[in-house]
Amino acid sequence: MKPLNTTLAGLPREVRDTLFLLAVIGWVVLMQAAHIPPWCLGLTAALLGWRAYLTVRLRPLPGLWTRVALLALAVGATYATHRTILGRDAGVTLIVVLLALKTLELRARRDAFVVFFLSFFTLLTHFFYSQSLLTAVGILLALWGLLTALVNAHMPVGHPPLWSAARLAGGMALLGAPIMLVLFMLFPRMAPLWGIPSDGMTGRSGLSPTMSVGSIASLALDDSIVMRLRFDGRPPPQRTLYFRGPVLSRFDGRTWQPAVDGLLPGRGMRAPVTTQGSPVRYQVTLEPSNRPWLLVLDTATETPTGPNLGPQDLVRTPDLQWLLRRPVTDLLRYEAQSFVDFQYGPQQAVLGLQEHVDLPPGFNPRTLALAQSLRQNTPSATPQQLVEQALERLRTGGYTYTLEPGLYGEHTADEFWFDRKAGFCEHIASSFVVLMRALDIPARIVTGYQGGEVNSVDGFWTVRQSDAHAWAEVWLAGRGWVRVDPTSSVAPGRTGTLQRLRPEPGLLGAAMLTVSPDMAARLRALWEAANNSWNQWVLNYTQSRQFDLLRRLGLQATDWTDLLHAMVAVVVGAAALGALWTLWERHHTDPWLRQLERARARLRREGVTVPFNSTPRQLAQLLPTHLTPEDRAERHRWLMEMEAQRYRAASASGQRKSDSKL
Repeated sequence: MKPLNTTLAGLPREVRDTLFLLAVIGWVVLMQAAHIPPWCLGLTAALLGWRAYLTVRLRPLPGLWTRVALLALAVGATYATHRTILGRDAGVTLIVVLLALKTLELRARRDAFVVFFLSFFTLLTHFFYSQSLLTAVGILLALWGLLTALVNAHMPVGHPPLWSAARLAGGMALLGAPIMLVLFMLFPRMAPLWGIPSDGMTGRSGLSPTMSVGSIASLALDDSIVMRLRFDGRPPPQRTLYFRGPVLSRFDGRTWQPAVDGLLPGRGMRAPVTTQGSPVRYQVTLEPSNRPWLLVLDTATETPTGPNLGPQDLVRTPDLQWLLRRPVTDLLRYEAQSFVDFQYGPQQAVLGLQEHVDLPPGFNPRTLALAQSLRQNTPSATPQQLVEQALERLRTGGYTYTLEPGLYGEHTADEFWFDRKAGFCEHIASSFVVLMRALDIPARIVTGYQGGEVNSVDGFWTVRQSDAHAWAEVWLAGRGWVRVDPTSSVAPGRTGTLQRLRPEPGLLGAAMLTVSPDMAARLRALWEAANNSWNQWVLNYTQSRQFDLLRRLGLQATDWTDLLHAMVAVVVGAAALGALWTLWERHHTDPWLRQLERARARLRREGVTVPFNSTPRQLAQLLPTHLTPEDRAERHRWLMEMEAQRYRAASASGQRKSDSKL
């Protein structure tokens, strides 16, 4: 920091301030790099770099026609990219370029203020794309930098250090923090205005409506978070945590797809769900996925509830999957209760079960032959016994669980059972269901997430993309649909605590794991707990939670008008207190003496021994010798003007008294 401070201090005041402002603008634009076209990022960087070059070289700024040509180029490129100059994406692109162009006419103080406020506006556009904690931290740093530049612009005298302006800007922000907190707590949450920004278009679910062999394997290395849960009371064992997603019943030899009736409420095979034991109650914070799937613990018999969920927003398919009538494009918080011990489906064979034994002709002939052999060797075996024989084959046949099984050919089940004997959960589940259907046992695939891990800091369970899983359901007479996880027979630790999937750590992560694995795990838990707290208390501070908090504080708020009245009262009260404090301070403290004491304190920070009762003239004689001649002359002039202002006023007052006596 010292060489940088020395370099900046050696630059002329105007050059230093301009370079600092350009650096802050560069940070504001860099945070939008993922959301603006590459040409916009390149053009903005070139314009800022050009402006910095002109500043350092003390060259004149470009003329009007050059700026007009660049503006036309920016508007044309924006229209060519987005086919419009309106809307969120096109608007943000244009604002970023206009901010960079405005720096090319940064001549007077008025131009600087326009750049400041345009930068503040550009800063707000980040919330159109993300409201995460990391984004908030980046915006806070940019806000501090802009406030520092703004404070520095109001210090026209001398060559004040940037750190002094930064400290003053930080103090002002801290003084305003209580008001900001009150506004956050009381500002009415009026949908749809509140919460328009979202991460939805960038969210990933980790699942899809179909499953081709290898699709989930590519997701297993993704360590991003799908959802967080907090259980009421003791959580169930990790091996029983199955979060139900799409149910796949149709198979064309390569790809599994949902049943047509399975996605339509009111159609398909419906049967009451029989539950045993006590329900498990929990709260979920679901990350954006741009999918309509509401993930719940298998199985939830009652409709989940939440501040942004109504009974009309949810539907449960005959396959026990919960669906929203809209994609999940924002963080979604809801409560649910599930039974991990349950039975559902028809107890006796019905016509609709036939589609769950259908297999496409011409595929997997060796698997069909294996099924025929099992039938011939045990002609009296029940479907339950045949299921156990298949699972025993997986346990003892040398099959392995791997994330790199290689590409499968046309007959995926044949390759798994007889050739490769290795695969990820989708290979195992698909091959198992094909074998079951070849044995005339109705079977299908269920995709979702299995397991999770508890955060040791905040106690929330975290489910990640690496927990994506596929298992099977077989139909047994008298029992209905029964979950069978063939992956557990190949790798029991996959559904327990011994063999959870982990992605390869990055360079920094690998170094931290080498130095201290416990510290790396602790830091990760702390960061995720902080993110979760941000989600729970900031992003999910909905209207219902707002009213609950105010009622606990003794305020009876029933609608948004009550909130508005309370907010106005608090703001007016705070302004009145601030005005009273200012009047009291001016009445009891001489502003001139306060300014003189600040000048003394600044010299003391620069290493000068200053008497406690020194006058401005004496301070002018004590100015440090390391100052540049221009800075020294400017500060000397300011101190002498300060002295003249004081004693000129006193002299004029004395002269008036003398004249009155005459």
